[in-house]
Amino acid sequence: MSERAITTIGLDADDTLWQNEQFFRLTEGRFVELLADHADGDHLAQRLLEAESRNLASYGFGIKGFTLSMVETAIEVTDGKVPATVIRQILDAGREMLAHPVETLPHVHETLEALAPDYRLVLITKGDLFDQERKLAASGLGEYFDAVEIVSDKTSDTYRRVFARHGDGAERAMMVGNSLKSDVVPAIGAGSVGVHVPHELTWVLERVDPPSCDPLFHEIDNLGRLPELVRGLG
Repeated sequence: MSERAITTIGLDADDTLWQNEQFFRLTEGRFVELLADHADGDHLAQRLLEAESRNLASYGFGIKGFTLSMVETAIEVTDGKVPATVIRQILDAGREMLAHPVETLPHVHETLEALAPDYRLVLITKGDLFDQERKLAASGLGEYFDAVEIVSDKTSDTYRRVFARHGDGAERAMMVGNSLKSDVVPAIGAGSVGVHVPHELTWVLERVDPPSCDPLFHEIDNLGRLPELVRGLG
């Protein structure tokens, strides 16, 4: 076995294993409709994005922070005059997101089943602890993973720590996900192979240019191609 042979594979959850961003987009559409009398759709979307970006340090990633950012934006764009009924509908929309059924993406089950016997599989996801635990339980995928890490953010230090705890270090690991910013670039920075699996919807705050010239960077068009890629790397 070579010194760089992969023994551990980290996988992102939202929009890598199951649908996620589409529910944020749908809820944002409802939010825009609720406040249509106060601002146009593009302006509301921009103000909401600004609130989300500003609030990440306080609320972190996930539905609860998104819901609070919608409430904050509604107060701001109405100069504090937003009706209580609108606030109630925003809160209800957030609760609906937290209860939404989990829809796994194509090729997920067969890919995990193919990899689990030969590699340590680690789910590495960021967001709200309770929501991520709920989605994992509802997905039926938990049995494939040797470990689950729900983190506040994904940095190179995060991957070094996780792969040291659950594997043979970052240099013997691969990280797979739909976000270049969170899943791929920081994993490569830690010395791991980074595999990008694009999703049709990507949150604007997760967009960066791909590190195309880095030998540790790979891209596949769907998760079903992952076993072939991993075994081809030795």
